[in-house]
Amino acid sequence: TFMNSNSLNRRDLFKTGAVGAAVLGAGTLTAEAKHHEPKPQFKYCLNTSTISARGVKKKITIEEQVDVAGKAGYQAIEPWLRDIQNYLDRGNSLKDLNKRIKDHGLTVESAIGFANWIVNEDDKRAQGLEDMKRDMGYIAELGGTRIAAPPAGRRTSQVSLDDAADRYRAVLEVGVETGVVPQVEMWGAHPWIGTVEKAIYVAIKAGHPKACFLGDIYHTYKGGCDFAGLKLLSPQALQCFHFNDYPADPPRETIRDSHRVYPGDGIAPISDILKGFVEVGATPVLSLELFNPEYWKRPPLEIATTGLAKMKASVKQAFG
Repeated sequence: TFMNSNSLNRRDLFKTGAVGAAVLGAGTLTAEAKHHEPKPQFKYCLNTSTISARGVKKKITIEEQVDVAGKAGYQAIEPWLRDIQNYLDRGNSLKDLNKRIKDHGLTVESAIGFANWIVNEDDKRAQGLEDMKRDMGYIAELGGTRIAAPPAGRRTSQVSLDDAADRYRAVLEVGVETGVVPQVEMWGAHPWIGTVEKAIYVAIKAGHPKACFLGDIYHTYKGGCDFAGLKLLSPQALQCFHFNDYPADPPRETIRDSHRVYPGDGIAPISDILKGFVEVGATPVLSLELFNPEYWKRPPLEIATTGLAKMKASVKQAFG
């Protein structure tokens, strides 16, 4: 019995050693695989608010916005519908603008509009759907496939999340007609959709295969949301994400859009956010959206170039 036990122990030891060696080998291979693992490929986009100053007599036109994005080295652009409408009102054609965008090697990954699709008033909501359909048509002509669907509109009465979901579904159906996907967008501390959780509820409750979410680092913070919650989302939800940062002062309760800063210049946990995207298999288009009046004092190309460098540096810091 003693000899048999030793014999078994020796055999077990041998097996254990073999398994241990295999595990160590696998661990080494895993480490090597991680070392050679390709870095996540994010697409860099310029939201044109970043270079388009408010409250000035001569604003940069959308043609100039496209030129700046191209020269700065971005891969995509996120225009505002008001600038597109201004372009058309000046007698220009979307065909020419589409060519300009393509000549710079850019794509239109999203667009910013403020159609009143979510409000309680039936007549205003009906007009909002018509406005959204028009805006989607413009974006489709520019080769774009997404548009923001924020909770825009006069806040005369509270909109319930279930009503918001029904109304978002109606917008999604318009999107099916036009080929442009509306992304439900949350505005931090907004009374209707002021948190990530509320926006995601609306997207899920809408019960539509195209439903998705347009997130934003600043708005997530302003809404008092935990960034870890983004890890519960999927690549379907995380197609585009507004990229920016925020300072420690002023505090969250009083911070405003104008306080946004370049990525990496504030206190946002940007590396954690980016790693969280990759953990769930998402690499959303990162769209630089800023409204900083101090930046607007500088030449648009300088603002855009600095912003792109800061974005890339943030990604490099997160993934090496």
